Amino acid sequence: MLKLTNKQIPALLKRGESETIEFKKVFDREAVETLTAFANTHGGRVLIGISDTRQVVGVDVGKETVQNWINQVKLSSSNALIPDVDVVRFKKKDIAILSVPEYPIKPVACRGRYFRRVKNANHQMTVSEVVNEHLKTFNTSWDYYIDDFHTEADISFEKVQAFVERVNRTREVPIQDDPLTLLRKFELLRDGRLTRAAFFLFMAGESSLSAIELGRFQTPIIIKDGARLKTDLFAEVDGVMAFIRKHINKAYIISGEPQREERWEYPLEAVREIIINAVVHRDYSSSSDSIIKIYDDRIEIYNPGKLPSGLTVERLLTGDYTSAVRNRKIADMFKEAGLIEKYGTGIRRVLREFEANGLPLPKFEEIGEGFRVTVFNGLAVAEKPPQVTEQVTEQVTEQVTESLLKLISFCAEPKNTKELMAHLNIKHREHFRSTMLAKALTLGLIEATIPNKPQSRFQKYRLTARGQRVLDQMTRHQK
Repeated sequence: MLKLTNKQIPALLKRGESETIEFKKVFDREAVETLTAFANTHGGRVLIGISDTRQVVGVDVGKETVQNWINQVKLSSSNALIPDVDVVRFKKKDIAILSVPEYPIKPVACRGRYFRRVKNANHQMTVSEVVNEHLKTFNTSWDYYIDDFHTEADISFEKVQAFVERVNRTREVPIQDDPLTLLRKFELLRDGRLTRAAFFLFMAGESSLSAIELGRFQTPIIIKDGARLKTDLFAEVDGVMAFIRKHINKAYIISGEPQREERWEYPLEAVREIIINAVVHRDYSSSSDSIIKIYDDRIEIYNPGKLPSGLTVERLLTGDYTSAVRNRKIADMFKEAGLIEKYGTGIRRVLREFEANGLPLPKFEEIGEGFRVTVFNGLAVAEKPPQVTEQVTEQVTEQVTESLLKLISFCAEPKNTKELMAHLNIKHREHFRSTMLAKALTLGLIEATIPNKPQSRFQKYRLTARGQRVLDQMTRHQK
């Protein structure tokens, strides 16, 4: 890391503590915890001799002080950290700056506990986060590792063959390997031993390790029907969709065509996309089950496993992220089978489907140590499109603030982020993206002009049909 000078101290004091800066009056145990948190995140500096209120109090640095601090950090951390230490003079007082870069081998422990930096605070990592950081360090994932509890006898080679036949229906160069050879080529069988991915994808029997609880609820506490799936992951996707179709409604649309149109109260392709994401991205090391609840007005899909570190719901919805796959081998096999088109694009397809059907957009949220998606229905859309469209528009309009209205009205012609920020007189880019832009996209009021490349420098945002309806309605009310 670049060395700080005393000329840079005033700017740091003005900005305050952050993801990479911490102030401490004295060197103590918390200072060591912060250094390990920095090492597990993006690196950072601890400035000793500055209080929490940003007052420069200084620190006494004797002949052996710096070396003693380095030794304490080294002995208290594993993998051992050795910080760089610089002492600068500011306002006639000494400030010691302890710096560590992002550590290449994660996670780094502090006295047996693991921390990461989130904004301006240290957060203790969960077991799942510790495991994931370790796996990312070695460029692998949980499902790539050898399954110590199952062997070839626990998988079905008929299921492997069925997978081959499925892949070959769309593959230009068909797979001609026998099931055993295919497992080796895809690294699902290594040195004669089964990987975790192989077991979950092709298990012969049932296992509670992959259990999904399904329920049709009359009220939050009264269940009308239930099921529990404990089979291979491909079959679970089909099983969940069969249960959902059993408990939702469909309408028949008379359009004048020779054959009547069939329309479900939810866009099934979008729901299937959500289910596939849940199956692929689930944290299978967790003892919790996936849970799917069907109510009269909504479906809730809960999955063990939070979003990857650094990814927020807002960034997920705007597409401003690089796809991070928890179970890389499982995801690869789903992609081979044609169930995943492209990593990181599924959420945008889901939002477009619900928008096209005039339905409220799904709700995405982190719940405890898991993630939940809630989709809302609207069978009446098929029967009375104009009326339901207005109802949906009214629901959205209630959430539109004056600033949001100003944003979407400016998007009648496509505008880039810089133009939108200038129009709204907003200077902080991250604040703009995580609040204003994310909300407008989530409500379906605007859309990206290059949806498949969310971080493109040519990206712009334009008004959607729903956004225009909201504008028209709010204009009428103002009159």
